[in-house]
Amino acid sequence: MKFEMMTAAQMQELYQSLIQHYSDCKAQNLKLNMARGKPAASQLDLVNDMLTCLTSAEECMCDGIDARNYGELAGMPAARRYWADILDCLPEQTFVGGSSSLNLMFDVISRAYTHGLLNSVRPWCKEETVKFLCPSPGYDRHFKVTEFFGAELITVPMTPEGPDMDVVEDLIKDPTVKGIWCVPKYSNPDGIIYSDVVVRRFAELKPAAPDFVIMWDNAYCIHEFEGEYVKLPNILDLCEQAGNPHMAIEFASTSKVTFPGAGISVIASSKENITYLTKLFGIQIISHDKINQMRHVKYLKNKEHTLEIMKRHASELAPKFRVVSEALEREIAPYGFANWNRPKGGYFVSLNTMPGTAKRALALCSDAGVTMTPAGATFPYGKDPQDSNIRIAPSFPPVEELEKAMDIFCTCLKLAVLEKLLNV
Repeated sequence: MKFEMMTAAQMQELYQSLIQHYSDCKAQNLKLNMARGKPAASQLDLVNDMLTCLTSAEECMCDGIDARNYGELAGMPAARRYWADILDCLPEQTFVGGSSSLNLMFDVISRAYTHGLLNSVRPWCKEETVKFLCPSPGYDRHFKVTEFFGAELITVPMTPEGPDMDVVEDLIKDPTVKGIWCVPKYSNPDGIIYSDVVVRRFAELKPAAPDFVIMWDNAYCIHEFEGEYVKLPNILDLCEQAGNPHMAIEFASTSKVTFPGAGISVIASSKENITYLTKLFGIQIISHDKINQMRHVKYLKNKEHTLEIMKRHASELAPKFRVVSEALEREIAPYGFANWNRPKGGYFVSLNTMPGTAKRALALCSDAGVTMTPAGATFPYGKDPQDSNIRIAPSFPPVEELEKAMDIFCTCLKLAVLEKLLNV
C-alpha cells in the first residue's frame, strides 16, 4: 500500500517493525561498500591473461617504433588505430594517454586556463568569469575539476533523452559560459543514452563563446550488460558537418574493460585540436606508457573482439543489477515514494526518493555498515536542491553481499521517509 493511502497508525506500525529489523542489521557489524562504480575482482580476473600477453622485445616493436623507448607523445600508432576503431574516427584524431581519462580531462581544462583552447581569444585565467554547465544528476568528479579551477557551475536538468537542450541553448548565449560536461551513453548516474536529436542539437550549438567546449566523456561507450551494442551518433562528425569542427573533445578509457589501475585512455577530437593539445602536453610529458599501450592492442585487438570481452563483463554485471531492480520493486515500489532508472548498460542506478530524505537514508545506511555515494554528490558543489537523488553502484560487492546491502538500503530508505511523514 502506498504511504499516502496509509493511516498514521499503519505507518507507525510499519515504522516500529522496520526499526527492529534495522537494529538486527546493525548488530551484524557489516562492512558493505557501494560507493563507487568499481569492477569486482571477478571482473578483473576475466582479463588476467593480459598480464602475460606481451613477453618479448619483438612484441614491443610496431610500425618501426620501439615502445620501450622515448617518443610518440600522442601514442603508439597501433594504439591510436585501436581507439579510432572503437570511436569511429581517424587515428590522427586521437591522443592516447595513461590509465585515467579523468587525468586527460583535467589536463584539457588546465590548459584551457593557462593557455586557452584552440579557438580561445585568451586563456580562461584571464577571463573575469568562467561558467561551466553541469547536467545533473551527473558525475561528481567532472564537477570537481571545473570547480577546482574556479569556474561557476550551473546545473542543467536531465530529461529521459539527455540534458534539457532548451536550457543549454539559452545558457550558451552568455559568452562567459565556456563548456558543458556530458556522459552521452549510460550517463552517470541516470543510465540515459542521449537521443539522436539531443546529440545533433549539441553538434549544432552556436555558443557566444568562441572556445565553448563539449567535454564528451564517452566512458560507457561499449558497456552494455543487457542486449546488443548500441551505436551512438558520432559527435565529432556531426560537429564538423555543423561547422563546429573543434567544439567537441571526446574521452574514453579501458578502465572498466581491462584494469582500472593499469588501462589506457584517449582523447578524440579534430586533427587540429589533437595537434594543439599534443603540443601543450609535450611540456609536461615525453610519452605515456607505450608498453602498456601495446599490451592492450595485442590483447583487445579491435572493436569486434573488445565487444566479445564486454559480454563477459555483462555476465558478471547483469545479475547484480537484477538484485538491485528486484529489491527496489519488492521493497520500495509498493509504497510509491520513489522512482528509479532501469539501465541496460553503464555502472549505476539512479534513484529519486521523497525530497528531504536522501541524506537521512544514507546516514542510516552508514550507521548500519553500508557505504554509498554521499547524498548530493551528483549535483554541483555536492548540493542536491531537493535532497532526493541517490546513486546506487552495485558492481563491486559479490551478489551475496549486495543482497544484504540492498536489504539494509531499502530498510533505511523507508525509515527516512516514515520519519519525515510521522515527524519522528
